[in-house]
Amino acid sequence: MTPDDLVVTPTGLRFGGRRIPCTIGRGGIRADKREGDGATPRGVHRIVGMLYRPDRMARPAPWALPIGPRDLWCDDPAHPDYNLMTGAPFDASAERLRRADPLYDLVILTDWNWPFAQKGRGSAIFLHRWRRPGCPTEGCVAMAPEDLRWIAPRIGYGTRVIV
Repeated sequence: MTPDDLVVTPTGLRFGGRRIPCTIGRGGIRADKREGDGATPRGVHRIVGMLYRPDRMARPAPWALPIGPRDLWCDDPAHPDYNLMTGAPFDASAERLRRADPLYDLVILTDWNWPFAQKGRGSAIFLHRWRRPGCPTEGCVAMAPEDLRWIAPRIGYGTRVIV
C-alpha cells in the first residue's frame, strides 16, 4: 500500500492521512462477487473514470467527464454492452446516471469487471455519495458528499482502491 491508495477498512476509508466514514454493499465484502449479491468485491481495483453533474457542481477534476441527460450504465449480463456506459434510448436493462436524487452527482468509476465484463460477476463498482450514514449500497463504496468532493481532485486515473 502507498499513501496514494484509497483503502476500504472496517472502520472507514483511509486516504490522504484521513479516515473517512463510508458504507459498502449490503452483502458485505466478498472475494467471490456475483451479480445481484449486493457485495463489495474484495481486491485491488483501479480508478478508470470520474463523472459529474455539470448542472449541479463544478468539474471536480480536470479529467472528469460530464453526465448527460441520456447517459446510462448497462447492468444486463446478457447484453453486449454489459457493465459499460451507454445512452438512451437503450434496448436492455440499464441504470440512469443522471438521477433525480443527488446520489450520482459525482461518480468515481473503478475497473471492477471492466472493460471486458464477465457475465454474472456483477456490474459497476462506483465510489459515490451515500444516501445517509450507515445505509448500505448495492456493492459500491459510498460516503458523505463533502468527503467525495475532497477526494476527487486528489486522485487520478489508475489510483488504487484496496478493499
